[in-house]
Amino acid sequence: MRKKLIAEFLGTYFLVFAGTGAVVIDDVTKSLTHVGIALTFGLVVMALIYTFGYISGAHFNPAVTIGFFIHRDINKIEALNYIITQLIAGIIASATLLCLFGNVASLGATLPRGSWEQSFILEFILTFFLMMVIFGSAVHGKAVKSFAGVAIGATVGLEAMFAGPICGASMNPARSIGPAIVSGTTQCLWVYIVATILGASCAAIIYKILHEK
Repeated sequence: MRKKLIAEFLGTYFLVFAGTGAVVIDDVTKSLTHVGIALTFGLVVMALIYTFGYISGAHFNPAVTIGFFIHRDINKIEALNYIITQLIAGIIASATLLCLFGNVASLGATLPRGSWEQSFILEFILTFFLMMVIFGSAVHGKAVKSFAGVAIGATVGLEAMFAGPICGASMNPARSIGPAIVSGTTQCLWVYIVATILGASCAAIIYKILHEK
């Protein structure tokens, strides 16, 4: 368990550090653009899956961990330890960015561009299909698991590409909680916690129905 938690901490830390760091650096330099930020999220997820996937399963996301728990891939104690570790890692990553750059761009915090309802629905759908891709590419017995990192990373990058300007495309409570708490930008944070967890949970339930014998 210790090795798994270390892997989850390092993976979540670097995911939040690189992903939200891209938002911060783009705000400072105006060089990355929205496309660059989306690619950063997708590529870092892909790299981290291949780096830590064989150790911890490469969740790096409390919503994904809850999805795996509902699917009965991990037990309650494991899930709780994973979630606590992921949240701590996200907060420390955001604190690192604060030390490096100051409170720039709210440290990449996710905020609705329009109404909270619009972002809630988007985050639910994005997380639902991300979780389905994770199950289909990394869990299913017939999956070509050597390509799971590519499939999952591409999904994150794609969803961040088209939905990021509207809702932030969090898909991950740890990714939203870290910047929100450290920057003090906590308005609408609940959207990115509730919608993502509901999306991953519904995906786990439907995936079980689709593949039950």
